[in-house]
Amino acid sequence: MKVKTILVSQPTPKTESSPYLELSEKQKVKIDFRSFIHVEGVSAKEVRAQKIDLKNYTAIILTSRNAVDHFFRIAEEMRFTVPDDMKYFCESEAVAFYLQKYVVYRKRKIYVGERNFVDLVKIIKKYKDEKFLLPSSDKLKDIVPQTLNELNVNWERGIFYRTVVSDLSDLDSVFYDILVFFSPSGIESLFQNFPNFKQNETRIAVFGNSTIKAATEAGLKCNIQAPTPESPSMTMALERYIIEVNKKQNLDK
Repeated sequence: MKVKTILVSQPTPKTESSPYLELSEKQKVKIDFRSFIHVEGVSAKEVRAQKIDLKNYTAIILTSRNAVDHFFRIAEEMRFTVPDDMKYFCESEAVAFYLQKYVVYRKRKIYVGERNFVDLVKIIKKYKDEKFLLPSSDKLKDIVPQTLNELNVNWERGIFYRTVVSDLSDLDSVFYDILVFFSPSGIESLFQNFPNFKQNETRIAVFGNSTIKAATEAGLKCNIQAPTPESPSMTMALERYIIEVNKKQNLDK
C-alpha cells in the first residue's frame, strides 16, 4: 500500500525546521504528531520516602530535559538552595544547554557527554570522589545503573517523575499508514489504549533495539527500523521506505 499518512508518537516539533516537516513536503505525505506517553512529577514527600536528601550530594547526573526540570522542581519544593559549587554531568549538549534555564551556565561546573550515556561515563570516571545523584523516571535504561555500578562510584538514584500512558481514545477510529515509535513505553501505550489493536495493513516504524524488542514481543511486525548504517535517523528510514513503496505502487498501476 502507498504511504499517505504517518502518526509519530511524539509531541509536535516546536521548530519550523523539523526534518519531519521537510519529509512531509518532499514526499507529499501527511504527518501528525501525538504523545503516546507523558511525564508526571512525583511529590517531594515521595522523594523523601526514597531516603533522598539533596544536601548529601555534590554532583547531579542529568540524562534528559525532564531530569533537569524535575530536579529543580523538587529542590524548590524541598526549599533546598542548590549550592553554586554543585557539579552537573549532562548526557548531551542539548541537556547542558537546557540547564541554562535554571543556572548561570558560565559560572557553574558543567560536564558534557558527546552523544550518549557511555560517553558521559568517561567523564564521570575522573570524579570518583563525588557523591552523585541521578534524578530519573520510574523507567530507566538498564545500561545506566549497570555502568555506574561497574565504575564503583558513590551514586544514588531518585525517582523524581514517572512515565504515564496518555489517553488516546479519540484516535479509536483513525487509520494511519505508518505508526512511529521511539520507546517500549509507546508500544505499551498503544495496547493499553487499544487492547484489540490489529496491525493489518499498518506499517510499524521503530527506533532503537529496546523498542524493536517490545514491538516484536507484542506481536507487531517492524517494517521500518532505525538507526541503521543506511538510515541513522528515523526520518531517513521513513523516507527510504516511502520512496521504495510509493515507487513500486506507481509502477504497478
